[in-house]
Amino acid sequence: MFPLRDSLRSETMPLVTVALILANLLAFFYELTLDDYTLHYFLSHWGTVPSHFQFLDIFTSMFLHGGWMHVLGNMWFLWIFGDNIEDILGHGQYLVFYLLCGVAGGLLHVYFNPESSVPAIGASGAISGVMGAYLVSFPHARVHTLVIFIFFITTIDVPAFLMIGYWFVVQLFSGVGQLANASANGGGTAWFAHVGGFLAGVILIRLMPTRRRSALRLEDRW
Repeated sequence: MFPLRDSLRSETMPLVTVALILANLLAFFYELTLDDYTLHYFLSHWGTVPSHFQFLDIFTSMFLHGGWMHVLGNMWFLWIFGDNIEDILGHGQYLVFYLLCGVAGGLLHVYFNPESSVPAIGASGAISGVMGAYLVSFPHARVHTLVIFIFFITTIDVPAFLMIGYWFVVQLFSGVGQLANASANGGGTAWFAHVGGFLAGVILIRLMPTRRRSALRLEDRW
């Protein structure tokens, strides 16, 4: 399932969400200017490499991506779910929330892949936290979703708890499956960064003070 849009409209301008998207895109466009050797060095230096872990690398790795599908997919998810979380947290607190989720995701990835020499990059951990917060805050919001099953393609409206819950289960089982494959050496998708960020989002949104929103429109409820 791939989300196309949600039924909620933010009541404030999502300035931080837009700024984060622009920052990620600018960083990716810079990556495109590098030759292969320089890009490899750049990602190894600024990405999160568990085998020689440095804490500050978690922050820089959040703004780096490995290709067009990687960056566009992440930014699309952030655009759909980020505005509503920024709406209830406020701009400054939302930025702190986003970064903390990214840190949590990076640390869990390092914990499960301590010997990996592959740089982990991407905003997925932080965006997973946004999705976890959305699940807690707006479980019954509708998400217009693209569904592809072999040759069958359609779009349906599903409640957020179903769409995001399904997504999280996929991340968790994929991470466990990767652990079982010792030859993976931490390469490929950093599944546990997604899991760590998501769990951090679920916890933090309950701890941070949130702004009360107007009641959802009747058609936005299930």
